[in-house]
Amino acid sequence: ISSFQVYIIQVSVGNHQWTVKHRYSDFHDLHEKLVSEKKIDKNLLPPKKIIGKNSKSLVEKRQKELEVYLQTLLLKFPVTTPKVLSHFLHFHLYVS
Repeated sequence: ISSFQVYIIQVSVGNHQWTVKHRYSDFHDLHEKLVSEKKIDKNLLPPKKIIGKNSKSLVEKRQKELEVYLQTLLLKFPVTTPKVLSHFLHFHLYVS
């Protein structure tokens, strides 16, 4: 039995679309770095939930929230994406 959930998130930048796969803890680590380095709102990341964290409805809800989180970050940094975010989104693989 898997003890963690991997979220598959669709990313869109311009005409490029791809998916990234990350655990919630990866999002949390990214968020901590962006809060300290780029002063983004610490409440932007959906909260960690413990009870029923792997229920299908919660996973789907959180996946949508994490997609919104990433889109919000991309809107916040329209010209220069912070390196930590670029790496998280695998820009180096998709955007030339």
